[in-house]
Amino acid sequence: MTESATQSDRQHETARGVEAVRGVESESEIESESEIESESEIESESEIEARAALMRAADVGDVTMGSLVAQYGAPQAVEAIRTRTLPPDFIARQAQHERPPNLTSCLNAWYTRLAAANPAADLEAGRRSGARLIIPGSPEWPTQLNQLGRSRPLGLWVHGNADLRFSCLKSVAIVGARAATSYGSHIAAEFGVGLSESGWTVVSGGAFGVDGAAHKGALAAGAPTVVVLACGVDVSYPSAHEPLFAEIREKGVLISECPPGVHPTRARFLIRNRLIAALSRGTVVVEAAIRSGALNTATHALSLNRHLGAVPGPITSAMSAGCHKLLRERKAVCITSPEDMIDLVGMLGDDLAPQIRAPAVPRDRLNEPTKRVLDAVPARGGAGPASIAVAAGLSLDTTLSALGGLAAAGYIERTPRGWRLRKQPTTYRKAPDSAALEPPPLPEPDPTDIPPPHDPPPHDPPPHHPPPHDDFRPATPNPLTERRLTPAQDRPESDTQHDPGT
Repeated sequence: MTESATQSDRQHETARGVEAVRGVESESEIESESEIESESEIESESEIEARAALMRAADVGDVTMGSLVAQYGAPQAVEAIRTRTLPPDFIARQAQHERPPNLTSCLNAWYTRLAAANPAADLEAGRRSGARLIIPGSPEWPTQLNQLGRSRPLGLWVHGNADLRFSCLKSVAIVGARAATSYGSHIAAEFGVGLSESGWTVVSGGAFGVDGAAHKGALAAGAPTVVVLACGVDVSYPSAHEPLFAEIREKGVLISECPPGVHPTRARFLIRNRLIAALSRGTVVVEAAIRSGALNTATHALSLNRHLGAVPGPITSAMSAGCHKLLRERKAVCITSPEDMIDLVGMLGDDLAPQIRAPAVPRDRLNEPTKRVLDAVPARGGAGPASIAVAAGLSLDTTLSALGGLAAAGYIERTPRGWRLRKQPTTYRKAPDSAALEPPPLPEPDPTDIPPPHDPPPHDPPPHHPPPHDDFRPATPNPLTERRLTPAQDRPESDTQHDPGT
């Protein structure tokens, strides 16, 4: 491939990344539902090989390529690119879009990349590494990805023992900053544990900070988790997370729409975020700066009509400014616990979080008129039924009936001056007998134990003084350390390695 072609590819990919920042394509630009293949698509070897070739030829999230494949199928799209001949009706249909693509530029880029593609080698490399390629119509394909329309992936490379479609049936995305604070990492891990223990699968991007903490929390709960990568599934990025990815391959899955051996770029990170939002029933942003890439994922979630939550943080923290912006603009729901997120995304009765209630007291069992009468009874002195009825705003008959019931229940008492609240007895511990209060008699001293007169009297050992108050640091519970972790999960993360935005 020539240098000019490589530069053209990079410019084309950068343009796709800028378009992805704007979110999912508007409704006017999405093809009709007839363009998207049905679930009855046949998963044949020729279809898989053709899609593997097109995944090399086109950028991830290429909506023009998506339209071509949806309208004519992958094998026909490959033939059209090789002959550099696009169907006339396809050209006419693309010209009707609000922002029609430059089909000549697209066709030239596809042709150059397709000539260098080797789909058979990609499929063999995937098999050697333990990965598999799934396409629309495969039993493992998550059908919620079809809602992406023309930006639906041509296929997904999957590496792991869990079933992707089953894992994503009940899933929540946890996203946030790579340079997360200790607060953000702790909350992400706590949410990962809480959601996993409630039967929800955690979906995230596998990066440093919030992503990694969420995945570790899910693994600590013994649950599968899904990592959506912006590189090939055989590329460990960040490299420090290789032990984490190895454990996820055992219990969950790594997925990517990038072919094997492809390394990440900023554009691929931004386009990848639409998959995180589409796979999940809802997304929660744990920590995000005002220009964080996690807000891009939030935009995709809103465009797909997914539930969106945000965790508030200190108002002085720049790493929570993005979350506060979502809450201030009422785009996200305030989330303070895993139960809040379950309550937000839960569609079944058993998914709903229990309401937080104060402890029940005997007064809660009274009906409303009786409560009003009880509130009208004075604590001191006394009052007649007529004055109590006026204060309660009830009829005299209703008041007399309530007074009788309250007296029988021990709430009030009748005195010569009228009705008043009854003093509730205070419960005290039973006092011990007076004999028990007397100290036990001292034993008779042993003459041999009495020191000589010239010896100094024995002293008690010096009292133990606790360390200064500053040395005490409250132990913050950590859902990761409260469970037995593997060395891969407990690996410290580097604070100096950061990759482009989530």
